[in-house]
Amino acid sequence: MKIAGAPISWGVCEVPGWGHQLPADRVLAEMGEAGLTATELGPDGFLPTDPGELTALLDGAGLSCVGGFVPVLLHDADHDPAEDLAGPLASLAAAGAGVVVLAAATGSDGYDQRPELDDRQWATLLANLDRLARIAADRGLRAVLHPHVGTMVENRAEVSRVLDGSDIALCLDTGHLLIGGTDPLALAREVPGRITHAHLKDVDAALAARVQSGELTYTQAVAQGMYVPLGAGDVDIAGIIEALEDNGFDGWYVMEQDTILAGDPDGEGPLADVRASVDFLRRLGSEVPA
Repeated sequence: MKIAGAPISWGVCEVPGWGHQLPADRVLAEMGEAGLTATELGPDGFLPTDPGELTALLDGAGLSCVGGFVPVLLHDADHDPAEDLAGPLASLAAAGAGVVVLAAATGSDGYDQRPELDDRQWATLLANLDRLARIAADRGLRAVLHPHVGTMVENRAEVSRVLDGSDIALCLDTGHLLIGGTDPLALAREVPGRITHAHLKDVDAALAARVQSGELTYTQAVAQGMYVPLGAGDVDIAGIIEALEDNGFDGWYVMEQDTILAGDPDGEGPLADVRASVDFLRRLGSEVPA
């Protein structure tokens, strides 16, 4: 298994007002302390965009870059998402990454509400997915679509529409799929050939149900601890990994535990949960870099 970390596990997020944002040097150093040797880049502005500065910073932390999460507006025929993707692709290519993780942004900040698309908007979204995948391939990267709560591809019907209407591969995010109403284990078994990247999240299903019912917003549930260390929640992480491995998955498993920080954490802070997730994977017999 190829295991990586992500800055969101330290509360670093692209959403304005998400919470206290820890500095990059602390986050990258703590990834190393947890035994990780690879990471996704995090949101725009978290790490340097200059290729030399970026590679020097990652090299100094003993980390390689596997990819990056990039929300892009895909359904608006008057907007060219290729322009939004150009900068992130340049950074990812310079850092030696292999994957760009796309999300179908709503056009508004945050993940607490979203519009409904008509058939014409869906056709634009699907065409843009295939177009951006070709653009990424020309830069030596593989584009994957990340079904994500609060984006235009959230629920099972929308995931199916992407699978049927485009050729893009998927990022299997075990948490967002569950919260959005898709069984991630069933999806891993049904379409293993379309899954080339994975975000491993574990979820408190009771809090997820309150998001699904509308009792809590997504952001409120994250703040209340909806995401938990791997093995401590209600997602069958072991079963999902087994299903992917049995079908020849050779992509990255990116450990993510989305969190919201009120300020500088006491003690180890998020690092303690990241260590717990690494330990869980080790107990599964996974080969985690150390």
